[in-house]
Amino acid sequence: MAKPSGNPRYANGARRRAVRRRVLAAYDTCHICGKPVDKRLPARDPWSAEVDELLPVSKGGSPYEFTNCKLSHRACNELRSNKSIEWARQAVRGEADVKATSVPFRTSTW
Repeated sequence: MAKPSGNPRYANGARRRAVRRRVLAAYDTCHICGKPVDKRLPARDPWSAEVDELLPVSKGGSPYEFTNCKLSHRACNELRSNKSIEWARQAVRGEADVKATSVPFRTSTW
């Protein structure tokens, strides 16, 4: 049997939507930065509400279990990616030891 392709969060869309509704109803603040989340913002807004998995799907976490999901801002969730929650909290506060991945960008003065 072939392995399903695509995003595993949407293999069972009805279950994922139910978990999302439950997370949005249960929480009001971002679990990463601790600030309030405006649930009325459009989905593409950096401060809109997103469901973040405590144990990322890429590391074996379930996107369908309420106990593995918390509310976050889109920007905080993107910053965290599949890193630890503590790393993301430090990064939000500006304390994380983030390594440069490229040569520093310099502009010409002429």
